[in-house]
Amino acid sequence: MERLRRLKEPSVIPGFGVTLAFTIAYLLLVVVIPLSGLFFKASSLTLGEFWDTVTSDRVMHAYKISFGLSFLAALINSFFGLIIAWILARYRFAGKKIIDAMVDLPFALPTAVAGIALTALYAPDGWIGQFLAPLGVKVAFTPLGILIALLFVGLPFIVRTVEPILQDAEKELEEASLSLGATRWQTFYKVILPSILPALLTGFAMAFARGLGEYGSVIFIAGNIPKMSEIVPLIIVIKLEQYDYAGATAVACVMLVISFVLLFLINWLQHWAGKDRAKI
Repeated sequence: MERLRRLKEPSVIPGFGVTLAFTIAYLLLVVVIPLSGLFFKASSLTLGEFWDTVTSDRVMHAYKISFGLSFLAALINSFFGLIIAWILARYRFAGKKIIDAMVDLPFALPTAVAGIALTALYAPDGWIGQFLAPLGVKVAFTPLGILIALLFVGLPFIVRTVEPILQDAEKELEEASLSLGATRWQTFYKVILPSILPALLTGFAMAFARGLGEYGSVIFIAGNIPKMSEIVPLIIVIKLEQYDYAGATAVACVMLVISFVLLFLINWLQHWAGKDRAKI
């Protein structure tokens, strides 16, 4: 009854029925129909051909590289992004605006430019790579290079989702916790973390999704060595160049389904964290 009453309340914008119709129509045109085309094209393969395509050794290794490194990059960025968001939200210092602008740089920079820049830095004869090479550390053309590229493109998603929550958080609760004898760690764990956890999970999901689909910044520094530093988007591009459209869409369908399941799980965790926060 409460929901029904809210739907009948007057609104500045058109009513629920009109806006819902526009929402569904737009999502169908922009999201559902194009993605449905993937499954339609992949259906031209028999079940055996589909299975052989998506489980070949080369493709399976690309899955491990893309999903594993995307998850690891999002996890690392969650930690360091939280620190950066905390600094930007809670302190005033010289050069703050410069750091704030640097966080958004991966958003504005073309991904191909980022890939070329990272390769120039970490190649064996690059500015940083030339010092790492004598130590036996190779970054460019290895999975480590892919990880660095994904860290670069994923960081802003964490910072920009967590920073507003930290700015709006009630500092009185933190002061009350400290005044009642809680340690700084207890205050962070029991007061601050529950309030920012939904935003942190959202940033993690966005960074993870961006990493899965990233191509431009990774393609240069990865080296694209089969079964070593080859990502799934590159596999799809290679199949398209070979006019294997059904094979490309088959791999894309697997990526789509796995990504959707993982993002659904993360969103469920975010919802769960939000419910726990409401109980506090």
